[in-house]
Amino acid sequence: MTALIRYSFATLLHSQRYLAPVLLFAGLIGILTVNGSGSLPPAYAASAGALFVSQTWLTSALAGLDDPTQRAVVVLSAGRGARVLAATVGTALLAAGALAVVGLLFPLWIGSYQVGAADLLLGAEAQLTCALAGTAIGLLCSRLVFRRQGYALATALALVLGLLFVQGLPPVNRLFHLMSETSDAAALLAPAAGMAAVSAVLLAASACLTHHLAARRD
Repeated sequence: MTALIRYSFATLLHSQRYLAPVLLFAGLIGILTVNGSGSLPPAYAASAGALFVSQTWLTSALAGLDDPTQRAVVVLSAGRGARVLAATVGTALLAAGALAVVGLLFPLWIGSYQVGAADLLLGAEAQLTCALAGTAIGLLCSRLVFRRQGYALATALALVLGLLFVQGLPPVNRLFHLMSETSDAAALLAPAAGMAAVSAVLLAASACLTHHLAARRD
């Protein structure tokens, strides 16, 4: 598995397809959190939203790096397609972890916020929720599932916008709604953990469905 993750990272870096989603993340977090002040939960909701959008794009790009011939070689070398998909998910989450650190620290550097341990933990939970949810959508909207990239893009936009803006829809909109209404981070830790669990379930379901559809295409 470690070798597969190293291979995925090397291929991603060599292809430079990470640049667009990373630049999107940098632009969004800069616009949404610059010169903020007061309580941290709304700022962390903004940075987590930036991660959610960028992670969807990054995961989709990562899952579609190999053309069908190269993917067949990788699957044959790995022994099972499930291992290759697991490595893709692992690579995407490791990349999300690096972005999440930026999402946690950048608002503290650029703004004037009241910082407590509960705020940092809530921010980490929000980043985790959005990383998992973005990875789930990115897998489903990758070349592993869609032959035509136009359909994949339209589906990704619909899912991202739905999770962001449909009122009360877990895990993303519901979490952001709570973080925008309540400044007491400690009171939000348990609900945020619940939303992270929902995102984990979504990712597990997405990975299973993606593996099933990719195996049928292979």
